[in-house]
Amino acid sequence: MARAAAEPEAVDLITDLLSLPASHPAPEPSPQQRKEKTLAALLAQVDGLAQEQPVLILFEDLHWIDPTSLELLTAIVDRVQRLPVLLLATARPEFMPPWPSHAHVTALSLTRLSRRECVALVEQITGGKVLPDEILEQILARTDGVALFIEELTKTVIEGDMLIDMGDRYTMAGPLPSLAIPTTLHDSLMARLDRLAPVKEVAQIAACIGRDFDYDLLAAVSGMPEDGLRSALEALRHAELVIPRGLSGELFSFKHALVRDAAYAGLLKSRRVQLHAAIARAIEQSFAHLVETEPETLAHHLTEAGLPEKAAGYWLRAGKIAASRYANIETIAHMRRGIEAVRRFPSGATNDRLELDLQFVLGPCLIATQGVRSNAYAATVTRARELCERLGDTPEYPHVIQWSAYMHFVRAELPQALDGFTAALGLAEAAENRPAAVNAMRTVGATLLFMGRLVEGRRMLERSLAEFDMCDEAESLATRATAWDAGVAGNLQLSWTLWALGYPDMARARMGVALQRAEAIGHPHTEAYGAYYASVLHAFCRAPAVAHAHAERCLALSEEHGFELWRNRSRAVRRICANQFDPSSDSLAAVSGELAEFVGTGYQISSTALYALLSQAFLARRQLMSAREIVGKGLATAEQTSERFLEAELLRQKARALVIEGGPGVLTDAQKLLEESRALAQSQKARSLELRAAADLARLHRDQGRYAEARELLTPVYSWFTEGFDTPDLQEAKALLEELG
Repeated sequence: MARAAAEPEAVDLITDLLSLPASHPAPEPSPQQRKEKTLAALLAQVDGLAQEQPVLILFEDLHWIDPTSLELLTAIVDRVQRLPVLLLATARPEFMPPWPSHAHVTALSLTRLSRRECVALVEQITGGKVLPDEILEQILARTDGVALFIEELTKTVIEGDMLIDMGDRYTMAGPLPSLAIPTTLHDSLMARLDRLAPVKEVAQIAACIGRDFDYDLLAAVSGMPEDGLRSALEALRHAELVIPRGLSGELFSFKHALVRDAAYAGLLKSRRVQLHAAIARAIEQSFAHLVETEPETLAHHLTEAGLPEKAAGYWLRAGKIAASRYANIETIAHMRRGIEAVRRFPSGATNDRLELDLQFVLGPCLIATQGVRSNAYAATVTRARELCERLGDTPEYPHVIQWSAYMHFVRAELPQALDGFTAALGLAEAAENRPAAVNAMRTVGATLLFMGRLVEGRRMLERSLAEFDMCDEAESLATRATAWDAGVAGNLQLSWTLWALGYPDMARARMGVALQRAEAIGHPHTEAYGAYYASVLHAFCRAPAVAHAHAERCLALSEEHGFELWRNRSRAVRRICANQFDPSSDSLAAVSGELAEFVGTGYQISSTALYALLSQAFLARRQLMSAREIVGKGLATAEQTSERFLEAELLRQKARALVIEGGPGVLTDAQKLLEESRALAQSQKARSLELRAAADLARLHRDQGRYAEARELLTPVYSWFTEGFDTPDLQEAKALLEELG
């Protein structure tokens, strides 16, 4: 698509990116949809330009790149292999590119220049005029092959008063004084700025604004007449210290970050404070669009001006904007700057309230990116609870109690988690705080699910979803107090509960509702959460192709957004399912190792689901030793953590390994295990698991010639079901009953 053919929506997305008014008003998409459409519009521009002519794209200083820009660059890297495009990107050695090693990508390590290259660069800067040997030798000796240093030092020399321009060469104006040539790059840059004394102050004011600066803001802060300011900028441009950017001619950048740093370092600290305060005043008074779209810019200048009270409020506003775009890394950075600012002024109720607001935005982002087991999350929970208790009667308090209980939940310390979530629910209901109550009901229900108390769990999850549907603040629950949407999460956990209770169709329907809502919201962490739960549900239903597709989706989202929890788990489910497609695959051992490593970090919750799926895969391959090891770990986890949701299934698999092995006395042990599995499933009302245990026990009776007993055992269990007749479990049970007559 050529540029002229850009769709109106694409034009509006790009103008919005530039903080310009939209020309074609349209329904507002969700933040995630806006992000995806904006990236697509920018990629379409690359396509269009490349159809017109070969294109050169430059990305500089990738070591400072923000996550969203890196996402765009990664997409461009993949796209240009099919286009007449040359993409050049520079970065320091510590930058690690996230894209794989493509054949069309070449990495060049830029080392120090050789002597010949250094001389050539000097000649280019002098315009071919020859320098005296002693000057050239000092330049080469002191710059050590660093290109920027060579450039700056050569300019310092020829702009000074130690040389005479003879037209085609330079000669010495006198004896070379000792240490006349600056010995460091900073000294060289400062020397050049000092020789531009009339415009040095303009460079320093611009340096306070940033590496990139706008003429109008510079004019507002400097207070200089337009002619004088334009002249100063032209002098800086002529000295190649600043360069114009864009088509308007009103945007400028320092040629290099080190130039900006040198100008900034030349200011007294008191003067820096004055200038940052002046910049902040100018932004507040005359640049409303910056206040609305880039409050972090104002927050930065207020912070540097020593005005932390005002700065903290703008850091909070910046963090909320970043959070609304699901930019977790940026949100965390803004919140931490805000918290740092709050702690620089005296404590009190107002300050505590502001810090709690900051901590409350920070918490869900830490869950999504670093996980509940991280020290950062624990510190945030502790501090938020302290602030709530100090302030008293805050609407956040039930949420924070729930955060604290969630740390027990992920370790599968389920009795402690249940106590905490129940306490949070009591607080929320007492305060008539429906959003907090909705989340607390859901977490109580989820805990009951994993404890194997399925009927109670279902009741609480359905109550949570009913309250959610009536909640005026339902939309805000996506990121307000958790890292996922409460409506999506409730349906996900209810789907697992319904499957275990013997309602596979209802379970899949609930899963469909959850995934549709997740897609409509466009909240990446919620989408990854949903894709993982969907992958496991369909693996439970023995639909590996569907499970594999959802695991792939979860993994892609997790790789893109850094969701470590879902990345590890989705990779495990994907590999387990792949083994059912590809008999030659040998990834189960890798899954076993990764699962052990992951559980070793403290993330225990729902690990029994992965143990059950993995051991089933080992049994299908008749790898009995590995299957027994995994079943043993799963049963030990159930005993240690009270996560008894799939204990009956693990007992059945332990019996299955004995049946496959065969031998004297083994079948008796297998029968006892199957009876134990069936009894446990019955006590939990886990009809899906009861059906599996009953079917295996019926097969055992059949193989012993006890047909009537087998039929009497399986018939009532199968007859209980009213749905799910397309699932392998029910189809195999039906076939077994027909065989038994």
